[in-house]
Amino acid sequence: MERRELVELTNMCMVYDGNKVLVQNRVSENWAGITFPGGHVEKFESFTDSVIREVFEETGLTIESPQLCGIKNWSNDDGSRYIVLFYKTDKFTGELKSSDEGEVSWVDLDDFHKFNLSNDMKDMLKVFLDDNLSEFYYYKEFGKWVYELK
Repeated sequence: MERRELVELTNMCMVYDGNKVLVQNRVSENWAGITFPGGHVEKFESFTDSVIREVFEETGLTIESPQLCGIKNWSNDDGSRYIVLFYKTDKFTGELKSSDEGEVSWVDLDDFHKFNLSNDMKDMLKVFLDDNLSEFYYYKEFGKWVYELK
């Protein structure tokens, strides 16, 4: 039995300051709306370095000590797997600036649900905030995508 599989690795980081969280209003056709900054892990790059780089590229902030707090993953029809590593941190420096990925701003966590959120962002937030959850897992059931929070 083959134990290796083709995997696409990405990350997402909840940067917070008290009850405020840093959000990005993504302009992507595939995944638009309010989300946290993040992106792809480059070949030979550490996971931690990748999330620090992505947050800097998309927000202008340099984060420190990002803590892995969960994952989101699913298997594609071609047999490959897509994995998003969830991080969070309240340690950052720099000046906030937006990028081509979308406008960035601080929002109050209590108002988060009022925004036009990216697909599944409301449920992904539960993994970021609940220490009893660590995984957002998609799978197909009767030909339709469903997910579980574990």
